[in-house]
Parts: sequence; C-alpha cells; structure tokens
Amino acid sequence: MKLATWNVNSVNARLPLLLEWFREAQPDVCGLQEIKCIDEKFPVEAFESLGYNCAIHGQKSYNGVAILSKYPMSDIRRGLDDEADDHSRYIEAVIEAPEPVRFGCIYLPNGNPVHTDKYAYKLRWLERLHARAKALLKLEEMTILTGDFNIIPTKADLWKESVWLDDALYQPAVRRAYQGLKNLGYTDAFEAMPPEGNRYTFWDYQAGAWPKNEGIRIDHHLLSPQAADRLFDLVIHKAARGMSHDEAKPSDHVPVVVELTTKS
Repeated sequence: MKLATWNVNSVNARLPLLLEWFREAQPDVCGLQEIKCIDEKFPVEAFESLGYNCAIHGQKSYNGVAILSKYPMSDIRRGLDDEADDHSRYIEAVIEAPEPVRFGCIYLPNGNPVHTDKYAYKLRWLERLHARAKALLKLEEMTILTGDFNIIPTKADLWKESVWLDDALYQPAVRRAYQGLKNLGYTDAFEAMPPEGNRYTFWDYQAGAWPKNEGIRIDHHLLSPQAADRLFDLVIHKAARGMSHDEAKPSDHVPVVVELTTKS
C-alpha cells in the first residue's frame, strides 16, 4: 500500500503535472498541502477520473489540505482540534482499505520571521499537534501523520547549516517539538529507511537552488508502531521537481511515498 505526501503549491495551477504524476506513480493514498483553493474549486472530477475519492479542507488563496484515496474514507476530521483557527492546515481520515489506516495530512505553519506572532503561532500549533498525535496512539491503529511539517529535523537534512540558523524551520524549539512527536512513539519513516542518493524534499525557486541541489528535508511521514512494523519502502520522487509542462511549472516540493506491507 503506497501512501504519499506532496505540497503542491496550488492544486489548480499545477494540475497537469499532478495528474501526470498520479498516473505514473499510482499512490493508493496521497495527502496534498497548500492546495490554495476553497473546497468548491478543488478539481474533484479530474482526480475522480483517476479513481480517487477526495476529502478537502480548503482555504481561498492560502493553505488548504486534501486527502485523495483509492479506497473509501470515513471519520473525516477537518481541523486539528476544537480551537478556533482560520487556517486550513489539517485533515484526517480513516482509509477503509482491507487493513484500515488512519491518515493525517499536515501543513504546519512556516513561522517566519522568528520573534513574531507567526513563530508563536507555529509553536502553539505544534503543541496542538502533539496533543492530537498522543490521542491517536491510544487508538492502537495503523496511523500515519504526514505532510509538510516545515521542520528541518537535523543538520544532515539541509544543504548548508549557516543559511538556516535564523530560520523558523530550524529553530531548536521547533526541532525539539518534532523530536517530541517521535518520543511519543512515532517513527520517522525516512530515518527508519533512508533512500539512497537524495534526502531533500524541497528546493527553493530562488538563487538556482534546484540545479545546485541546495535543498532541505521538511516533508515527513510519522508512523505509529502498528504502521512502522509494516514499513517496506520510502521513495523521494525527486524527478517531480524537474517536471515541466506548457501550462505549469513544478512545485518547490516533491512527493514522498512510503509503502506498507499487508498481511498475507
């Protein structure tokens, strides 16, 4: 079973490229972030034509998340908790596969610049995520929390540390919060099964970052113990960053796919 995450940086602006990748990669489930549209503007029919069910938590022009699944979905939750929040950054559903998986799609706040309300909001959001992640473990289900975390976990996950020292993605408090999620019992799929040849998932549009391979790893899969026991493979689809189309340029993120085994 292939489960993917991809910050698409506007689902409608990049639709031809997205559909091309979905046809080729054939993920069973994919969490999209930064769809940048309200629910009614999401290209449901285009994805349904490829065999996907759609659960959407959109927002006009900003943020927005969605789950696309070849299986039916149930227990869909839009928003992280009951706290008032005008950002659409979290959606969760049970994927009703033969072996169900609870799938949480995350678009964590960027938080820049540091020492502003944006950074304080990021830290508060991480606290709320921690609470939800802890509650989900009590269900003892196969659970995956996936998405654009906007967190660079370690020095090895960036091309040059000095460039990121003052950035909200690499602040000690933020990295400690990510470690705190792992301390609850979640496994970072990349750390458990690092692919050969590339560890980055994001290359900025500026300063020639892509051709110079000046990237960072900020798109993650966190697996509950029940899911981690089934981890079979992890692939970073780096080639998606170089995709081109007359109507669209690629996202600055690439898809990251984990594969779980199923019981024979």
